Amino acid sequence: MFGWIPVLYKISDDEVLASAGLDAFVFLSFYKYAINFLTITFFFSLIVILPIHYVYTGKYGYPWDGRDGNSSEFSHLYRSRRGHITAIGDKEEPKTDPTYLWMYVVFSYVFTGLAIYLLVDQTNKIIRIRQQCLGSQTTMTDRTIRLSGIPPEMRSEEKIKEFIENLGIGKIENLTLCRDWRELDTLIHKRKKVLQKLEEAWTRHVGYQPKRLRKRFHGDNAPGSALDRVDEEGETTALLSAEEQDHVPDFAHERPSVRLWHGPFKLRYRSVDAIDYYEEKLRCLDETIEATREKEFPPTHLAFVTMESIAACQMAVQAILDPSPMQFVASLAPAPGDVVWEKTYLSRSERWFRSWSVTFVIGFLTVFWSVLLIPLAYLLNLETIEKVIPQLADALSRHPLVKSLVQTGLPTLILSLLTVSAPYIYNWLANMQGMISRGDVELSSHGFATASNFYGFWENLRDVFKDTTTVAFALARSLETLAPFYVNLIVLQGLGLFPFRLLEFGSVAMYPFHLLGAKTPRDYADLEKPPMFNYGFALPQTILIFIICIVYSVFPSSWLVCLFGLIYFCIGRFIYKYQLLYAMDHRQHSTGRAWPMICSRVIVGLLVFQLAMIGILALRRAITRSILIVPLLAGTVWFFYFFSRTYDPLMKFIALRSIDRDRAAESDESPTPTSTLSPPSQWERDSIPLRLRGQDLAPRLRKYVNPNLILPLDEAWIPGTAHRANPITALRNSSEVV
Repeated sequence: MFGWIPVLYKISDDEVLASAGLDAFVFLSFYKYAINFLTITFFFSLIVILPIHYVYTGKYGYPWDGRDGNSSEFSHLYRSRRGHITAIGDKEEPKTDPTYLWMYVVFSYVFTGLAIYLLVDQTNKIIRIRQQCLGSQTTMTDRTIRLSGIPPEMRSEEKIKEFIENLGIGKIENLTLCRDWRELDTLIHKRKKVLQKLEEAWTRHVGYQPKRLRKRFHGDNAPGSALDRVDEEGETTALLSAEEQDHVPDFAHERPSVRLWHGPFKLRYRSVDAIDYYEEKLRCLDETIEATREKEFPPTHLAFVTMESIAACQMAVQAILDPSPMQFVASLAPAPGDVVWEKTYLSRSERWFRSWSVTFVIGFLTVFWSVLLIPLAYLLNLETIEKVIPQLADALSRHPLVKSLVQTGLPTLILSLLTVSAPYIYNWLANMQGMISRGDVELSSHGFATASNFYGFWENLRDVFKDTTTVAFALARSLETLAPFYVNLIVLQGLGLFPFRLLEFGSVAMYPFHLLGAKTPRDYADLEKPPMFNYGFALPQTILIFIICIVYSVFPSSWLVCLFGLIYFCIGRFIYKYQLLYAMDHRQHSTGRAWPMICSRVIVGLLVFQLAMIGILALRRAITRSILIVPLLAGTVWFFYFFSRTYDPLMKFIALRSIDRDRAAESDESPTPTSTLSPPSQWERDSIPLRLRGQDLAPRLRKYVNPNLILPLDEAWIPGTAHRANPITALRNSSEVV
């Protein structure tokens, strides 16, 4: 049962890099970074911080630890609001020696320095590996730039090629000027719907039982049966014997019919044969599509330019090509199979409008999301419940077990469910931005979802709006009160939900519903596809847990938070390592560009940690000690700026010195193949699966061209037959290459 754990543990980082790519390596590197940091933090919290707290306060840091039954060390002491201090609890805090508060200052510097040191060390390792991997490749993606802002008078292949080559940075191997393919894409979309209806009509007529058909075609090896044979080109083709071709099976039902409404206000109808109707409609659409493909589409402001060398490409994207603002802006191009071609012909103004609109909606949802969480925070305080719903407070007082469930388990479960569902909303909004790369969409959804997770501050939102000087105080009060809640959250996420992630409970639970909705052989084939891994869904909550561990690293309960945080990241590293290597598929390849976003959020977590320490010391009237942390806060802000200016470019571009010139020279002797489609390669970034009409095709798109222009129009997938067009064979037979 657990035999896979030692095997998975022995898989090295290099093997992960070779099998799953840079994105998986970077994702698991964050878990490794968190484990290293929390191991050291847990050691100090157990050996130094816990004994000091016990000696000076008499507390062990348990959530239920405290003389008055409150879980926080300071929450019953003071409430600072607009310049005056009032007591909250019924009992006064026994006077203690404030000398131990120097520990907060010392460990604020120690843990901040440790986090930054480990972060820089891990970043240097990722940069070195990334530069070595990308610098030694000669793929077309690494040699291609995305050129935007092309003025109308320059929108032709000849003029763009002349402009680039006159810059003296290198020669152009291939150039694709994006055009307004809206008409063609609309026709292809209509054809997909008609094809689906035709397949459903055939399925209703013929009948489809996947188990019986699978037994018929694969369980019998007698001569003359329908077997999957491999032709000399290595492609799988189902061959039927002459006896089976002459045999007409008994159909399960009569031929279905469809109603065609006509007349004034579409009040009259006539019934026609559904199969004949959709086949004729499909034939007309095919003729229209073939004619539309021959049209000359108007050019847009976007082009993909493939240079002969990686060095020329990197010089272009790291330089300013034109003195006019917003013209001939060069950036790194995504892989051909990663391009969202429907977004390439959007105008710049439309793309900007979409981006700002989505940003506004994200901001509104973040505030709205936080407002929804305020009542959840009220559940943690029995006094608040008594003011709002006195009957509920009395009932909870009489039933301690129910009270514990409402104040600990219920808020934790609700927040966990909300934080799991939020990334799906943000991912949908990110797709509406108009980005032309699926990898960029994934990174954008990760950035949006992270902002909405850390909510403890919003309980005091109204006080902050009244007086901005109370930010540190409000943050400190919230963190003190929510310490038991966050401990429960980490335990639930690590020990409760990670096993469900390993089992892919969501996919398993939804499978019966997808199975009930499947009608055609194509639908049943989609059920066998592996689940997709999206870093935008996994990263935000992981970063939230790490930020919680940082913020609570000096609190009385620091050893408990760090312990369960360490367990969370150890389990999570195994779970995600298994999924990325064996269980799930990830199409987009951003070459590890998520790491700068991870680093920025870690640094923001350090700033929150320092603000919390300032607020706690100020609440304890240790003003001098709180002032001593201000230079650390300023230094962290400076490091944020320094890190973004020095390390971020190395995570985005390839340094010219890192490019393997010898390998690049060898690739010049065998340039990019003339075929538009080619078999996949393990390491090449070009080998992203091409997804067309809901299917993953075996070939990989090797040139920047809209697939709707070149791929053959597949026929209906009829149950019990192999009546499917092979895209590679049809393309080779038609010699339609670019």
